Amino acid sequence: MDEQKRNKINLWMFPLGTVGRDMMYSLFNSFLLTYVLFTRNLTAAQLSAVTAIMVAARVFYALNDPIMGNIIERTRTRYGKFKPWLVIGILFSSVVIYAAFSSRLQGWSFILFFGIIYFMYSIAYTMHDISYWGMIAALSSNADTRNQLTSRATLFAGVGGTLASMLIPMFTTGSMTLGGNAATAYSRIALVCCLIGPAFLCFTIFGVRERKQAMTQQAPSIGLKKVLSTITGNRELMWIAIIFLIQQIGNNMVISGLGSTYIYFDFGYSGGLYSLFNTIGVLATAFMMMFYPAISRKIRRKKLMSIMMTVSTAGYAVMLLTGLMPANNAKFWLLTLSYMAANFGQYSFYLIMMISIINTVEYNEYIHGVRDEAIIASLRPFLTKLASALVIALTSLTYIICGVTSTTNQISSFENAAASGLITESEKLAGIEQVISGVGSRQINGLFLCMTLLPFVLMFISFVLYQKKYTLDEPEYERICAELAAREAKA
Repeated sequence: MDEQKRNKINLWMFPLGTVGRDMMYSLFNSFLLTYVLFTRNLTAAQLSAVTAIMVAARVFYALNDPIMGNIIERTRTRYGKFKPWLVIGILFSSVVIYAAFSSRLQGWSFILFFGIIYFMYSIAYTMHDISYWGMIAALSSNADTRNQLTSRATLFAGVGGTLASMLIPMFTTGSMTLGGNAATAYSRIALVCCLIGPAFLCFTIFGVRERKQAMTQQAPSIGLKKVLSTITGNRELMWIAIIFLIQQIGNNMVISGLGSTYIYFDFGYSGGLYSLFNTIGVLATAFMMMFYPAISRKIRRKKLMSIMMTVSTAGYAVMLLTGLMPANNAKFWLLTLSYMAANFGQYSFYLIMMISIINTVEYNEYIHGVRDEAIIASLRPFLTKLASALVIALTSLTYIICGVTSTTNQISSFENAAASGLITESEKLAGIEQVISGVGSRQINGLFLCMTLLPFVLMFISFVLYQKKYTLDEPEYERICAELAAREAKA
């Protein structure tokens, strides 16, 4: 098969493979803590244990990336080095995720089960995640084709994640709950996601054609010492890593569970409301995803960040003002639209920092004579996972400080009674609405401030640091590239 025809097939088969994977990822990473809160009766000690498990597992998840990468690079089969791990990883993940949402254990026996299943997930998902994104280099050596593969895969991943974020709350909370209770609903949704994930990945496994030489190439082993020396020896990389980590913590606070819990407590126990809030909130990011390349050619990154900081500041200011309003439709829509504005700026920061991380490759070559592309490229997912661990810690701390479990435990009792057939669905919903009507302002305001003020503060800190500490702007980057070209010509 000639290269042009192979690329044409791969540009569809590769991106399609990640739609189901990202539905599974969204279910586990964005909704597991919500599932636990609303289907289990937890003491403060048990919630702390759940938090410790999630934080430790996510840090392990991040550190596991280079280990898995080295294992994949040394895999030799007739099907290449990536596809076997795609198959093993997606099947292993499906079993683990379904088990996580189907257990009926309570108390400390559930905590033990939760710890085992969470660390198993950290291993299973890494298998196919590293394999999937690592495959891009094996599909083409052409920079433009690689960019197309990356952008399309990112877009399709967004489709999978957005579908999950929109549909899961709708069918697990309120009057549209599958099976009449949250426990049954999450189990059924987990089953569907765990069937869709492998089904979509078949497009990649059976449809993608790798370059023959790439199937046998072996990359050098990368140790932790080399990773650390690359980061600490590159000033620009070290600063952008710190800035990116701070911004990602703030950016993910809403989807960590704080957003859904706040919506349920303030506006009512309806998953449809949170689906609407979340879906509209990310609409602006689709615009940025499509038009960022064109915008970046017209506006330099630091200036664009200043504009987006202003947009987000306005969004967060209006969000905070809605906290003074009574809970009604006007407040909900104003909150949702202002969240969309705030999220527009946050996502723009994310894209700018992605480019800023990649540009440190040339800076590394400029000061050390080596590019270390693999290490620098792996830093972004590592930081994302580390940020998610810190987000979980902050979210759980908020729940404990605000006494959220005193309410969610009552809701869990109604959900579990409905799951056992002791009460009807209508009786469950009536009981839950009565519980929510008694939620105090301390709980609601605490959740509200942590999903509005905290993200804004962290975003502002990342903005100031980027403006002052990251010096690799467009003119400096062009100067370095010209110097590298001159060195190469001289050599």
